[in-house]
Amino acid sequence: MKKTAAALLLCLGLTACSPIEDGAVPAGGDIETGSSSVSDTTASVTENMTESETTESITETTTENIIAETSAESVTTAEEVTAQTETSTESVISETSAETVIDTENRPESITLSTYEIQLTVGGKKMPIVTMLPADCPDKSEIWESDDTKVAKVDGYGNITGISEGSCTVTVTAAANKSVSASVKVTVTAPPQTHGEPTYIDGILIANKTYALPADYAPGVQPEAEAAFKEMQSAAWSEGLNIWIASGYRSYEYQSGLYERYVNRSGKAEADRYSARPGHSEHQTGLAFDLNSIDDSFADTAEGKWVAEHCHEYGFIIRYPKGAEDITGYIYEPWHIRYLGKETAEKVHNSGLTLEEYLGITSVYAE
Repeated sequence: MKKTAAALLLCLGLTACSPIEDGAVPAGGDIETGSSSVSDTTASVTENMTESETTESITETTTENIIAETSAESVTTAEEVTAQTETSTESVISETSAETVIDTENRPESITLSTYEIQLTVGGKKMPIVTMLPADCPDKSEIWESDDTKVAKVDGYGNITGISEGSCTVTVTAAANKSVSASVKVTVTAPPQTHGEPTYIDGILIANKTYALPADYAPGVQPEAEAAFKEMQSAAWSEGLNIWIASGYRSYEYQSGLYERYVNRSGKAEADRYSARPGHSEHQTGLAFDLNSIDDSFADTAEGKWVAEHCHEYGFIIRYPKGAEDITGYIYEPWHIRYLGKETAEKVHNSGLTLEEYLGITSVYAE
């Protein structure tokens, strides 16, 4: 723009200062010609200026438009990014919320235990088996607690250890849902007699509710009892009968587990009628056998009747006869025989007495 204005001024200056020669052209014509030239020049310059200004104006306008469009695009892009970000964030939040709902819905709803009563001696250990439902809940973590750690303590896996004599309650809670729990009653007794001698009365080894065997007394099946049974079995077989040992020797530890299962099934008072506490079982002597079917119906079978009539001939007696529960401490067990030797078994059988009556002893737990 400045260069164009300078050129215009220069042209005007030159025109105004140029002399008019005499006689060349009438003054008026010269003036007209001069005016026309100036006008043309001016028009030309003006035209050039207009075009230049127009070009610059267009350029400026175009630039402004481009900037405006770019800004608009930038704004639009920013808005789109913001919108996309907000949408993504909402999606993540939505998905997270959904996952949270799923986890909440799949929390444990119930706990059951393999046993709700445990008998322990001091130093003994046992662990109830936990079943947590629903089976597909992702978190089945357990929290174990004892309400009296002086009696029994429990670790994070549910291993319960007897500490001292007494009773307490051990509770397991679902870590993912603390409103769900289950409890087991724990009774801890004094440690068993691990040394010493079993009790013999009139030469007969005794194991009943009054007299216990040491925990480490583990003879296995006594050879003389086994030999006597085989002789009796052979005699029965010769008469077309089949008798066999369904349950023979049991260790102190085995009897402990068996008795506990019966307590869990029937309760302690009822279990004591048909199962011996550990240390009090005749099966630990290695001299007692349970035959065929361990059920009252055995008494009515041909084998059951034959055993009841002839077992004393081979050194055995029906240890817990019918109607003598208040004496022997146990219900009628027609399948349970005890080896005493032929001479003693014959005497007891002929007396019509139970072994407790024959020896003048009791069969009652101290507690």
